[in-house]
Parts: sequence; C-alpha cells; structure tokens
Amino acid sequence: MITDAILSVSGIETFYGPIQAIRGISLQVAPKQIVTVLGANGAGKTTVLRTISGVLAPGRGQIVFEGRDITGLTPDQVVRLGICHVPEGREMFPLLTVRENLMMGAYTRRDREVGRDLELCYTYFPVLQERSNQRAGLLSGGQQQMLAISRALMGRPRLLLLDEPSLGLAPLLVTQIFEIIRRINREQGVAILVVEQNAHVALDTADYGYVIEVGRIVMQDDCARLLEREDIKEFYLGQKEAGVRGQRRWKRKKLWR
Repeated sequence: MITDAILSVSGIETFYGPIQAIRGISLQVAPKQIVTVLGANGAGKTTVLRTISGVLAPGRGQIVFEGRDITGLTPDQVVRLGICHVPEGREMFPLLTVRENLMMGAYTRRDREVGRDLELCYTYFPVLQERSNQRAGLLSGGQQQMLAISRALMGRPRLLLLDEPSLGLAPLLVTQIFEIIRRINREQGVAILVVEQNAHVALDTADYGYVIEVGRIVMQDDCARLLEREDIKEFYLGQKEAGVRGQRRWKRKKLWR
C-alpha cells in the first residue's frame, strides 16, 4: 500500500441503473506517478474514471484525493480540487476555436498565469498554436486528442485522468502522444491515471499497472514485471509462447484465473 498516495480508491462499486459495472475496485496513484488500468472493451475501465471524476456516483466505496474524501462530489467540485478528466471521444466544443476550447479548460481558475499555461500547451503541441483560430471540429483525430489533453492541462491538474488516448489514432500518432504524456508527467510533476486497450504502449509508459476484467481487478504489479508475464504477453500483447501456435486462444487459460 502507498502510504502517501495522491489518490486512493477503496472498494468502489458503480451501477448503471440495475447493472453493476465495477465490483469492489481498489487502486492507488502515488504523487508524480503514471498508473495504467488495462482491460478489454466493456471491462469497466471508463466507469472507473467516471466515478473518480464525479460523473458517476459510486453505490459503495470511498475515493480519497490528497487526504480528502471526494466520494460523491460533483464534476466541477472535483476539477476545482485538481483532478482533470480527458474523456474517451475527446468531447470538445466543435464550433469554438482551438484557443477558445483551451480557455474553457481554465474556467475554474482565478490566477494570472493562464497565459503562461496556454503557451506551455503550445510548446507541447505546436500544431495547436498554428491552428489556434480554427474551429476545433475541423481538426484531425490526432489533433483533437492533443487539444483534449491540453484543455485538461489548462486546469493545472495535480492528477490527470486519461481515457483511451490512443483510440482511433494511427500508430505514429499514438507514439507521439504518449511521449508527450511522459513529458508532462516528468516536467510538470502531474500524476496520471490512464486507461487503455493498447496494452503495449500503456505498459511502456506507466510505472504501475492494474488489469481489470468484468469490473474487478484481477492483477496488479510494476509495469516492467507485467510486461514479462506470459499471460499478459498472450492476452494483451498478442504474443504467443513457442509451441502453442496451433492452439485456439480461448482454450488457453490466463494464469490469474
């Protein structure tokens, strides 16, 4: 257990009406750490982030951020405390310009350093400065993802929640965006919790990882060790051991079962 965790999630259970999406999830993020949650589509990864950011209220469990219980707070209250969420699908304002979208990310701020942070975003993603007066809806998918991450940075977060940042992007763009994610973590000291289906890039980027299946954590470890596990290699990285090439995938068993 991380004694000085910036985020501590304990036994949360979240429902969509009568359907239970996550079942007793517990995880932690240390200050300045990158943590990833891996899992197949529908495993509950997005629900975890939505519950932490206040979009969904957990039926049970507790969420503590920087020593404060934030369970059940509204999304705007969570943002004001220093947690910014980049949702799956980016969810920008397509008719506003790039710059206007970025300024929307700073709507909770009252300090005088918004301009400095705007320039910081342009440093990480120069294409956004080139297109600052263009409508956001006209950007490419990769540029929209850059905008979504930058808009979250404008909130000056201490914890950044990223939901499937690689979704729908070409491999080269995925590599570029995850390189920037590493830089943001290293240079700004922002802790990051990222959920991903692209296990390879997530494990290469993060320090610690959790594997979620059917709403439950089934494995957790340092990412370097997860990358060496045979079950992770086969079921999440698409690699097979020598001599099992002819076996059907669904007849193989995960070691955590």
